[in-house]
Amino acid sequence: MRILLLTHAFNSLAQRLGAELQERSHEVSVEFDIADSVTEEAVALFRPALIVAPYLRRAIPESVWSRHVCLIVHPGIVGDRGPSALDWAIANQESEWGVTVLQAQAEMDAGPVWASVTFPMREAKKSSLYRHEVTQAAATAVLLAVQRFDSGTFMPQAQSGMAARGRSRPLMQQAQRRIDWAHDSSATVLGKIRAADGFPGVADTLFGQPCHLFDVWPEARLRGQPGDVIARRETALLRATVDGAVWIGHVKRQDSIKLPATLAFEPEAQAIAEVPLANCWRIEAPTWQDIAYEENGAVGTLHFEFYNGAMSTRQCERLRAALLWARQRPITVLLLLGGADFWSNGIHLNVIEAASLGQGSAADESWRNINAMNDLALELINTPAQITVAALGGNSGAGGCFLARACDQVWAREAVLVNPHYKNMGNLYGSEYWTYSLPRRVGLDAARAIMHNREPLTAARALAIGLIDACLGGSVPAFQAEVAQRAAALAAAPDLALQLANKRETRARDEAVKPLAAYREEELARMRRNFYGFDPSYHVARHHFVRKSPASWTPRHLARHRDLNWKPDA
Repeated sequence: MRILLLTHAFNSLAQRLGAELQERSHEVSVEFDIADSVTEEAVALFRPALIVAPYLRRAIPESVWSRHVCLIVHPGIVGDRGPSALDWAIANQESEWGVTVLQAQAEMDAGPVWASVTFPMREAKKSSLYRHEVTQAAATAVLLAVQRFDSGTFMPQAQSGMAARGRSRPLMQQAQRRIDWAHDSSATVLGKIRAADGFPGVADTLFGQPCHLFDVWPEARLRGQPGDVIARRETALLRATVDGAVWIGHVKRQDSIKLPATLAFEPEAQAIAEVPLANCWRIEAPTWQDIAYEENGAVGTLHFEFYNGAMSTRQCERLRAALLWARQRPITVLLLLGGADFWSNGIHLNVIEAASLGQGSAADESWRNINAMNDLALELINTPAQITVAALGGNSGAGGCFLARACDQVWAREAVLVNPHYKNMGNLYGSEYWTYSLPRRVGLDAARAIMHNREPLTAARALAIGLIDACLGGSVPAFQAEVAQRAAALAAAPDLALQLANKRETRARDEAVKPLAAYREEELARMRRNFYGFDPSYHVARHHFVRKSPASWTPRHLARHRDLNWKPDA
């Protein structure tokens, strides 16, 4: 079928649905929900059989839903209505939640149900639940709804006729999220900030300045006067509660952008005592720890939990130090497990943008950041004594994809999306030695197509074209368990010594043909033009991305119906 995705933004859910539908041979085009007239024009141009709306912030115009079947993806159980579905589910400690695919009508979220899928809730921030449980349930429900629509025989069921425990709930206001530092426990604070993570955050103050709080983590040992900021560690600040303390990783100050907490309040943070981890990279009791190492026999695992997968210059340098340390351990397989929600998304655009807010230079910080990413990728490529494996339990994009590809093997969870391209960020050329690692995996023509098409790939598709080495099913815990088993088997392989010898020989042969330094120099020559050249596209795109500027048009590689060469079938 011809299916139009109508969405506020091309977020992870919209990407997943678009990729899944295309893999099932549906013709998919995307239109950002900018204005009623734009939506009406897109429908007229594309003439879809079905419209699917994975992520909206306003109602579809009657001129569209009254003439076309429009399926709304609502992140709530049957009967749930309102814009804060997941926020309320977390706040009310629901044990089970779900996704409902319903047909658009005059009353919001009240249309007949085409499909619904439930899932058990876990203690996690809203953004994490959305990227995992909600996205997986939505993919299942939407594919079922599309199949039912295509059959021509299915009749959606009115919500009034269904046994539903959901109900209409209003937009959750900041007054309902407010933290009372003098009385709220750590568990209460964790719950409030987790229910607002991603967007909108919890309105509060730090150092007497208004801000919104995000990215909260528990602390098991340290204590202080409730409400006081009592410690810092790298990018996070520790704030005391009535029965303990919580780490705050990110904040958004008034009229500014979301930043690591110690950067957003840099002068104030410097006056707070730093509390480093006691055991270097080793995993400790519940606390904030963005880089952690664990060892099981001959397998070492590096975890790096970087918010939204963004890696600043300092984080790249610290991860490189951890990698060099881990390489000296008595291990033969080194897993890079990344974070729960993202493996890596490359350079840290928010930190780069912050450099332009003061006396610094966004171009200079971009240059430092990409070189730090390259230094890290180089160490992965030149790891002679271990087989390195990037295990992608979460999505990965841009430089993060090619940081993963710098490893010997890449294993991805089936539900993961990879975006192995850079151009969406103002026509960035990209680095991380991609001109070396990508063509040798998929061939030169396929590499050019991947970088030109700028489309998200499912793990299954990435495996089919040779970008990754394994696609593993199951939940995140199941994926991690299988990764551990496969890594142990790899470490115990009778030909492991031969594999390592072949790896060293191949690297020496490649280096003799063309040194890695030459690939880096060629890539950085292009990146230097992106950062310092006459074309400001990268800086403009980064600014709008970081500031969450409303879209004014849909990129042409997504809105295929707006391609001058596209014509609908008769």
